[in-house]
Amino acid sequence: MAIMLIADDNRQITSILEEYAKKEGYNVKIAYNGRQALEAFNTYKPDIVLLDVMMPIMDGFEVCREIRKISNAPVIMITARGEDFERIMGLDIGADDYIVKPFSPGEVMARVRAVMRRIGADNVSSQLFIYDNLRINMEDYMVTIDNSNVSLTKKEIEILWTLAVNKNKVFTRDNLLNSLWGYDYYGDSRTVDSHIKRLRSKIDNFNHENWEIKTIWGVGYKFEVYDEE
Repeated sequence: MAIMLIADDNRQITSILEEYAKKEGYNVKIAYNGRQALEAFNTYKPDIVLLDVMMPIMDGFEVCREIRKISNAPVIMITARGEDFERIMGLDIGADDYIVKPFSPGEVMARVRAVMRRIGADNVSSQLFIYDNLRINMEDYMVTIDNSNVSLTKKEIEILWTLAVNKNKVFTRDNLLNSLWGYDYYGDSRTVDSHIKRLRSKIDNFNHENWEIKTIWGVGYKFEVYDEE
C-alpha cells in the first residue's frame, strides 16, 4: 500500500485529508510540525507528501529543501497565501505542485492523482542519455558532465532530459509547462524561465562547448548541438 505523509498543524485539515486519502487507498501518516514531518519522512519513506508551508518549528519550505537532499518523492505544498513569489519559491526548491487554501479535498486528491501519473510516466527504468560529455541517467536521476556530478533538482533534470533527448527541437514555454507540470497546473511561463535560469547557472560551471540550452527569443528553448553534420 502506498504511503502518504500529510504535514499540517491544522488538525481539522489533516483529519479531512486523511479521510479522503484513505479512500484513495493510501496508508496515511500525520505530522503537525516541520520536525515531525522530517522524522516521519525518514521513518516511513512515503510515496507522496502533502506539506503545509506555515508550520511550527520548521516551515514547509525548509522541510522540502531537506527532503530534496535525500529523495525525489513527490511533494505537493499547501499554503493559505497565493502570492506568485511563494509559488515560484516552492517549485524552485523542488515541489511538484502547489495548492492554495481554501481548497476542496476532492481537488487535492485530483492533484495527487495527476502528480502520481506524471511520476509513474517518468519512472521508466534504464533511461540513459549520453551526448558528448553529458550523461543523464533517469533511473537514478543523476547528471554528470565530464564525469563530474552536477547537483540539479528533480525538475531541472526533467527539463534537461526533455530538451536533450529532442536535440535541436524547439519547445515553447507552454510545451514544457504542460509536459512537466501537467495541464492542471495553474502557474505560468515564468515558472519555466525560472527553472531554466537555475539550470543554466549550474551547468555553466562545466565545459559544454559542443552543446547548450539555447533561448529562442519569443518562442522557448532547445538543446542545441554544434558538432553534428
